[in-house]
Amino acid sequence: MSDLAAPGFPEEAVRLRARTGAAAAFPPAGDYGQVLFGAGPDGPDGLGGPADRLDALRLTPPVFMEQRLAKLIDLGREPTYQDVDLATTIGGLRSTAPVYVSALGSTRAAGGDLGPALSRQAGALGIPMVIGENVVPVNGYGRLGEAAGRSLLGRLTAYTERLADGVGGVAVQQSTEDADAEVWNLVHSDPAARPLLDSGRLAFELKVGQGAKPGLGGMTVLDAAAAARVADRYGLDPLFEGQRVLRSSSPGTFTEEILRQQVRLMRNNFPRVRIWVKLHPGRDVAAAVRTAVEAGADAVTVDGAEGGTGWAPAAFPRHVGLPLAECLRRLGALPSGPPPGRLLVSGRMWEGSRAVKSLALGATAVGLGRAALLAVAEDPVDGLVRLVECLGTEMRLLISSLGKYAPDALGPEDVWSPDGGI
Repeated sequence: MSDLAAPGFPEEAVRLRARTGAAAAFPPAGDYGQVLFGAGPDGPDGLGGPADRLDALRLTPPVFMEQRLAKLIDLGREPTYQDVDLATTIGGLRSTAPVYVSALGSTRAAGGDLGPALSRQAGALGIPMVIGENVVPVNGYGRLGEAAGRSLLGRLTAYTERLADGVGGVAVQQSTEDADAEVWNLVHSDPAARPLLDSGRLAFELKVGQGAKPGLGGMTVLDAAAAARVADRYGLDPLFEGQRVLRSSSPGTFTEEILRQQVRLMRNNFPRVRIWVKLHPGRDVAAAVRTAVEAGADAVTVDGAEGGTGWAPAAFPRHVGLPLAECLRRLGALPSGPPPGRLLVSGRMWEGSRAVKSLALGATAVGLGRAALLAVAEDPVDGLVRLVECLGTEMRLLISSLGKYAPDALGPEDVWSPDGGI
């Protein structure tokens, strides 16, 4: 799907990274010695786009670096950015980098050949991948001959084909309609998932909300025939011309007690599975994160309002939900701060500085959604691999510049806000 588009997202920059890998972290090599580089008046990503608050923050290396001295003593030489170890644990899953593939559900963009191609590359990288909601109710599980690229089993199998021992893992998301289809029970009892289960690399993610459309469930556009096949499971609204129908999922209903009991029920029913919770950027996000963690969740994913890969009403991306920077600020204001080792965040992630700022403000890892899809659309064989390699190089450079050598060494002291808001 090389014609896949992402208006308002730095699409061309992502596609360049998918083609050229880590070299894209630097200006063109041909400009060396001929072009003078420095900060300019355009957006902080160098693309002229408007800055959100996370983009407006700056990373602030100190002059005196005690951790660099400790690394020097440990290595017996001066450390470089290549000595930064990005390996970490994401929601109980070991990962080669503080990066995961965000939930991609039953939307057409993630279907066809793109879903398995993305899964294979995520497996090869050894980073966790989330299989999003509504895949089974809409496209089938995959046992009965459903289209492999669209089925849940097809994505699961493609991921494990190239996965090395001891790293990575799959988180299977479940929404209200997925619960009716008993998706978690299907996966839990499937021999294809047994290697992940036995090695502690299977997670189930309870979907409470998403950044693209906070307070709403998943939405897709179907033709009339496809809509008729799922009419007993979803809300349908014939809004569009050409017999195209809006298919809407139930957003589900949650209170503090319902969320607490849901997490505990997951713990009880699936004791060998990692428990994740996915939240939209609601105004009470800090209370929701605290509730999920106290109930025993291994990870809580917060989608900033900048996040989302699926279909959404046009008003939502611009006007609904808290920006990711504000979510991080509210979590940082908790008496105990963001939950150590359990906070995952997503929202317009594609390059290293935004990722490192999020890690410094309390996140354990960042999720790639649109960027991952665009990279695989650009190169179905290695596009995501190159994108993550470039992202990893940038992260090593930035973390090293702060005098630190692991993602979990970062802290709020590494970030400066022009308005003092974070």
